[in-house]
Amino acid sequence: MAARIVKRRHVSSRLSCKLFILFSVFVFCVVVLVTAALFTLHSNSTKPSIRVSQAFYHGPPKIAFLFLVRRNVPLDFLWGAFFQNGDVSNFSIYVHSAPGFVLDESTSRSHFFYGRQLSNSIQVLWGESSMIQAERLLLSAALEDPANQRFVLLSDSCVPLYNFSYVYNYIMVSPRSFVDSFLDAKEGRYNPKMSPKIPREKWRKGSQWVTLVRNHAEVIVDDEVIFSVFKRYCKRRPPIDIRKGKLNLKLQKQHNCIPDEHYVQTLLALHGLEGELERRTVTYTLWNQSTTKTDNKGWHPITFSYANAGPRKIKEIKDISHVYYETEYRTEWCHSNSTSVPCFLFARKFSRGAAMRLLSDEVIGHIELSALLGNDL
Repeated sequence: MAARIVKRRHVSSRLSCKLFILFSVFVFCVVVLVTAALFTLHSNSTKPSIRVSQAFYHGPPKIAFLFLVRRNVPLDFLWGAFFQNGDVSNFSIYVHSAPGFVLDESTSRSHFFYGRQLSNSIQVLWGESSMIQAERLLLSAALEDPANQRFVLLSDSCVPLYNFSYVYNYIMVSPRSFVDSFLDAKEGRYNPKMSPKIPREKWRKGSQWVTLVRNHAEVIVDDEVIFSVFKRYCKRRPPIDIRKGKLNLKLQKQHNCIPDEHYVQTLLALHGLEGELERRTVTYTLWNQSTTKTDNKGWHPITFSYANAGPRKIKEIKDISHVYYETEYRTEWCHSNSTSVPCFLFARKFSRGAAMRLLSDEVIGHIELSALLGNDL
């Protein structure tokens, strides 16, 4: 009898031990799951939401047109005509404007822009890191739509040089991004303090007006490390102020860097992605290149007016087939998916009169001009 009692106690003890182990494993699993859930919530609160990658999206792909403007879109009437000739399932529009500015019937000539402004826009200053932050905000907003598979950054003075169908096919057929990128060998914009996060051999320069495939856009939006380096060490030198007298000499010795001409190019180089690029922009700019060394420091884009935006000049731009990069002794022949193509789809800087002439010459397709003139704002 005593032996049976001892045996039962032994069995009961082993059962209790097993139950304790199972309970302990269960508690451990619950703790792990809760911790993982909390970590995921924290990650989602500090990073962009989960996106559908290019490889897993199935549906009509769209081009996201990203307008970086001061307030309204000055040439919206021309862009309205451009989008009017396209399929609405093939494009989306995002506008980074001044904080609080709303695009509606009172501020835009084209319904395509109504309500397309970002709600989280920031105040942008030329030559400051706020410029590339605004670009990142545009890309982040556009990435929320998995249908957006290409991303075109445009200024408030950009115009299309072809109709929508041509632009869409040109961009979509290429698996590469179009990013003007070259070695910055002559100018002293690289700050040695950027090293080792940005080594000198990865420092690049180019036009900020880029056209990106989706995975490259994600690299830019997800970056925090290189952007923080730019914010700290890539800053525009203050302009000369005669009121400061001799202090200007000291100020002009400061390092001078223009973030938006370096950030995307350098970031993609650091990620080893240059082999996935057409290393050129599809946006044409005519620079006023003065002949003297002193004047070269003041190069600026020429603004096209009604007078100098005629058919002959537009044809000259469209006929450009290659770009020469002096610092690399490189000629970039313009291709899209290994096919020779005109280099440029867009151009800047165009005045309102120049844009109106493109409409009248039916560069982007037929449009009723009287309707536009009757709704002049």
